[in-house]
Amino acid sequence: MLSAVVITVSDKSYEGKRKDLAGPEVEGLLQDYAYVVIDKCIIPDERPIIEEMLIKYADAGKADLIVTTGGTGFSVRDVTPEATISVCERLVPGIPEVMRYESYKITNRAMLSRAAAGIRKRCLIINLPGSPKAARENFLAVLPALRHGLEILRGDTSECAVPDGSNVL
Repeated sequence: MLSAVVITVSDKSYEGKRKDLAGPEVEGLLQDYAYVVIDKCIIPDERPIIEEMLIKYADAGKADLIVTTGGTGFSVRDVTPEATISVCERLVPGIPEVMRYESYKITNRAMLSRAAAGIRKRCLIINLPGSPKAARENFLAVLPALRHGLEILRGDTSECAVPDGSNVL
């Protein structure tokens, strides 16, 4: 069973001025894919707070996956990718590349996403947009492939093997 944490990064949602819709959307997708959401929170667009929360959850060793929503655009307050990159030990550029590629088929604004993904300890961190629609579209582009990577990251390669050898790179 894989575990996940959902972090909504939004000043307005944190202040109670706007309902968080993207976080629950991501949580529902995770549950649809049989992940256990062990925690969720809403935090402001403050880089030190974002970094602190990512480190807290990744270093605790309980979450296989941390998904953030919000803070991936061009606003001066959008610093989620910078916070993510600063706490990750290894980046996983293919994840945001695929999200932008698939999202671009829907809107040319996808190229404006600055989302990042990376690994800290044995935890994968993925940034999603703050819009529920965009978060859903982006996450669905990569969600089916994540289980394989997360199992390898956990050191559990027994379930990753495919009999026909198609798991070999």
